[in-house]
Amino acid sequence: MTPNLRANAALVEALGSALREGEHGLKTGPALLVRVLRERSWRSFTTQRGEQVEYAHFEHFVTKPPLKGLGASMRLIEKMLDSIEDAAGRAEAQDLLDQAVQAKHGGDRSKLDNIQLAGHPSGTSKEAGLRRLRKDRPDLHADVLAGRLSTHAAMVKAGFRRKLVSVPVDSPESTAQAIRRNMNPEAVAQLAKLLAEEA
Repeated sequence: MTPNLRANAALVEALGSALREGEHGLKTGPALLVRVLRERSWRSFTTQRGEQVEYAHFEHFVTKPPLKGLGASMRLIEKMLDSIEDAAGRAEAQDLLDQAVQAKHGGDRSKLDNIQLAGHPSGTSKEAGLRRLRKDRPDLHADVLAGRLSTHAAMVKAGFRRKLVSVPVDSPESTAQAIRRNMNPEAVAQLAKLLAEEA
């Protein structure tokens, strides 16, 4: 489908204006940013001067000065998404951003894949979790975007992360209660046996 370059430009210009408006922009900007990401308006648009602009990498679009880009930083983009109050909306926005940052457009990306870029999530981040779920467990990915599960809970349910709990160590009774709440009876019995053997 051919992109509507003028419509894309209108969205990009509105987002750029919101980013330059400071505090007020943080109220209107997130919704505009989500639209730009969802509709992929950043990929191709025509500026007010009639110049057609195309991008393969979202980071380039973000950092390029106006009118050809936002003249912003990936950190500011992430801050805008973090300001979304609705957890499901925030998860969807972060997922859309991750898809934009991860988009592959041919060529040798091995150098990019081996370094940490601004806005490029690490292996334990929410974005990395969403990416793994999107690829390998779309059913749980949908649950996260719908707000039914946190990214971490979905990763644990999928078996991609181990369930970890904090256990108080200043009181044997509290430790035992925490273990009983989070382990099945067979595992508790096995733990008790191991602890007795160590003693």
